[in-house]
Amino acid sequence: MFSAVRTAARIRSLHTMPVVDSFTGAVGNTPLIYLKTLSEKTGYRIYGKAEFQNPGGSVKDRAALGLIRHAEEKGLIKPGGTVVEGTAGNTGIGLAHVCRARGYKCVIYMPNTQSQEKIDLLRMLGADVRPVPAVAYENPANYNHQAKEYAESIENAIWTNQFDNTANAYAHYISTGPEIWEQMEGDLDGFTCSTGTGGTLAGVGKYLKEKSGGKTQVWLADPPGSVLTSYIQSGGKLVERSGSSITEGIGQGRITDNLATFAKDLDGAFTVPDEKSIVMLYELLDSEGLYMGASSALNVVAAVELAEKLGKGSKVATIICDGAYRYQSRLFSKKWLASKGLEEVIPPHLKKYAVLD
Repeated sequence: MFSAVRTAARIRSLHTMPVVDSFTGAVGNTPLIYLKTLSEKTGYRIYGKAEFQNPGGSVKDRAALGLIRHAEEKGLIKPGGTVVEGTAGNTGIGLAHVCRARGYKCVIYMPNTQSQEKIDLLRMLGADVRPVPAVAYENPANYNHQAKEYAESIENAIWTNQFDNTANAYAHYISTGPEIWEQMEGDLDGFTCSTGTGGTLAGVGKYLKEKSGGKTQVWLADPPGSVLTSYIQSGGKLVERSGSSITEGIGQGRITDNLATFAKDLDGAFTVPDEKSIVMLYELLDSEGLYMGASSALNVVAAVELAEKLGKGSKVATIICDGAYRYQSRLFSKKWLASKGLEEVIPPHLKKYAVLD
């Protein structure tokens, strides 16, 4: 027995991560999880990039660090300056962490529709959080425009502009994409993920397309209420946005500059209904032990659908954006699920996880 324990300890020691310098040094190099039960059930090989293991808890840590590094390299911000962003949550959390580590003030404008857990965490991290009414991007009162105007009104401040600053996509091109390719040892049939800013999809997709010589298919995964699926499927026609989704921070009514860097190279797009996302969220908790947010569950649904298109045994990777901790008061509340018409879609054997009233 002791021999086996010593052997296991030696194996673990071979994979010990090196000492890193501060919060920013811990961003990236996340595991790629083989979703074993789901893969065995479907006949495909489905992988999730564990971005919830970034130090700030989400994939947006990479964008936050990339945006601030870009500003520093360009001399756009000096020590003690202020970082301002309009964000639905996770980018703001990443920025707040990086600002604490680098000595900047952080001001976050966000739609007042976001979960209280996100708002509370931002304030705990020392950010100045300014919730504003949720209005369309075309409206001058949109949270992104308010963030830009505020940054321009004070000295030594930057608006990181996560949606249209392509330093966002570049951060994923030089980190997330190469990590996935190396972890899959260059053998990957498909990649898919949802998009808000477009940075993850564009950066990862561009890298994987280049490294595979175009063999790895890259698809966009979309929630209801977004125009991106119709844009891709129609060959570039934007329609008026309608509908909504339980997911936060993903879906769009326009083509961001980040997404525009890769939109023409996409192989296709899916719209994933909320019903499928919520069932997958509960199934992954039950069968894989993964406590995920709704956008992550949507990504996994899309990964399975892409694998179905590519054929039995195909290998498809996606992004597990963050955990469910920031959304648990909604996603595991019987009352909230019922208000969205989602309580009844959850299979009976999984309803035991909806423990909140």
